[in-house]
Order: sequence, then structure tokens, then C-alpha cells
Amino acid sequence: MKKHRLAIVRQKYRPDGGAERFVSRALSALSNQDLELNVITREWQGEKQDDWHIHICNPRKWGRISRERGFAHAARALWQAEQFDIVQSHERIPGCDIYRAGDGVHRRWLLQRTRILPGWRSQLLLRDRYHRYVMGAEREMYQAPELKAVICNAAMIKQEIIDDFGVAADKIHVIYNSIDSNRFVPAQSAQRFALRQQYGIPAEAVTLCFVGSGFERKGLAAAIRAIAPTDRYLLVVGQDKAEKQYQALARTLGCHDRVLFCGVQKETLPFYQMADGLLLPTLYDPFPNVILEAMACGLPIITSTTCGGAEFVEQNSNGFVCDALDVQRLAEAVMSIPALEKDNNMGMNARHKVKEATPERLSSQLISLYHTLLD
Repeated sequence: MKKHRLAIVRQKYRPDGGAERFVSRALSALSNQDLELNVITREWQGEKQDDWHIHICNPRKWGRISRERGFAHAARALWQAEQFDIVQSHERIPGCDIYRAGDGVHRRWLLQRTRILPGWRSQLLLRDRYHRYVMGAEREMYQAPELKAVICNAAMIKQEIIDDFGVAADKIHVIYNSIDSNRFVPAQSAQRFALRQQYGIPAEAVTLCFVGSGFERKGLAAAIRAIAPTDRYLLVVGQDKAEKQYQALARTLGCHDRVLFCGVQKETLPFYQMADGLLLPTLYDPFPNVILEAMACGLPIITSTTCGGAEFVEQNSNGFVCDALDVQRLAEAVMSIPALEKDNNMGMNARHKVKEATPERLSSQLISLYHTLLD
């Protein structure tokens, strides 16, 4: 019997990206199915298996809009010529069969960002040609008759799509990201002590970690402000071109000796293992993988109401959820995180919560969806 041909569209494959990790896990899980796996991309940087078919689609570009529009046209022309059975796009391209809304709803992100910008900059942001193009492409994609299903990684995003675009609820499938709980594990006491010695963190200090690049969106300013009036330490793992501004903020608030900027790390596990909790007051994030990683490592979570990962947080049981800009509430949550060496109940509750978020469960849900569409 001839294999069904599945094409996954992702403009640029970057191994450390959340969407790319979803693609990689999905492809690995689907390799033993009766599917021919194809990827349409501008640039593929990761590892691939021999039975994956990579289609490089890299038209010339002269700017952000040209880049997006050019790739959309070229990718659509390619999948129409190839006549794949299912096209799953991770980009906002009208005409795909399945769209994975890994970036959420663009307008919702812009509205959250206006909360931290001066009024005049907010108006410019919403009128920006690039953002208007993205919002237009997004609406056109959701209205396209070819669209059969939408994959979301949080119920928050599903509701936003229903409210903003009128897509039928039964067309939208919430499939949470997965985590390897055998790899991401809590540290033993001796291991945590050794890691802290390496980075100069006192053994008894309650330490939070912040993991993510793009500090404005991820809420680093609010995280630093929440740490400042406490005695807690903060490990910042990630990069941003404005990093010096955040270092200056920590100095101004008098907590620079307790906020450690660690840069981008290929391996984030040691930073979870030397911490007592994760602090991620993100302005808008559909579902950052770092929340699952931290919870699997036995860390309670502090995050925001505009983060899809909040759906895994049970208030006061395995973490805390509040508004991304409510620094007072964030500071109270920071002070409510116990030292894991003394009390690991919240951490164990966090690890227990993600035990069913397995790669096998994710692949089973994807396979079920594909078979439904093919049937």
C-alpha cells in the first residue's frame, strides 16, 4: 500500500526553538507510522533520519514582509506541485490543511506588548506594516476553505482563536507539548551543592531561574523587580541584545549581586537542578517548553495569566499565577517558594503534574488527528 505523504512547513529550523522541538519530536514519533515525512523549510540545521525528505525553499528576500510573503508563496507552490496528502504548517500560510498555532494569536501579543510601551509607541506598533501583514495573513489562513484543523498547545490559544476568528471549536485540537521526564529530573543534594559552588551561589539561598531569550516578551524586567526587595537569587539563562539594560536595572534596584546573567546555554538542565523554582512572568506565551522542563525537574512555577503554561499550575500547590506586570504579587510568590532542601512538596507536585505529558501521548494524539483527516 502506498504511504500517505505528510508535509510539515517551518520557515527556519533552529534546534533550540520550541516549535522546532515540537516538529522534531513529532517527526521522530511518526517515523514508524505508514507516512512519508516531508519538511518544507528555508533552512534546516538539525539532524534528520534517512527517511525524512527535506525540501529547501529559499526565495530571495529584501525585508521582513518580503521574507514572509516570499516563503509563503514558494512553499504553497511547492506543496501544490507535490500534491501531499496532508500539509501541516507552522507558519501563517493560507491553504494548508492543518495549522499549528505555536505562536498564538499575533494581535493578542501586540496588545500585551502595548502595556509596557508609551502611548505613541503603542499606536506605531499596531500600525506597523509588518504586523499588519502578519495579522492579515493570519486572518486569511483561518478563513481559507482548505483549513481542516488547528493544533494549539494551550486552551488559552484555542479560546483566542474562537473569539478573534470565529473558528469552530471542534476544528481546534489542544495538544500539549511533551517532556522527557527521564532526562529532566530533580538533582540530588550533593549535585545541587556542587552546581551552586560552580556559579558562586550560597548553598542555603533560595534561587529562582529565568529561562528564555527575548527578555522583553519573557518578562525579565518584572522578574528582576520582583527579586529586588527579597533575599532571593535569580539565574538568567538566555540572551537579548538589550541585556546591558537589564543588568543596569538590577544595579539600580540594588540586586545585581543576586541576579546572575548566564547567557545562552546548550544544556539548561544544570540550571534547573541548582534552582528552587522557575520565575517566568511572560507578557504573552502560548506554552513555553521551559515550564514543562522545570516542572519535570521538580521546580514550582511562577508565571503569568497570559502564559498557556499556567494551565499546568495549581495555585499554591505547584506554583503561582498572576498578572505579568503585578510586581507586588510576583514578589509575594517569590517569597512563597521554599528551599527544596527543606520542603520539596511543591516541587514534587509539579513533577507529578507533568508525568502524563509524554512524547508517546503527543504522537498518539497527532496520529489520531492525521488518520481522522485522511479518513
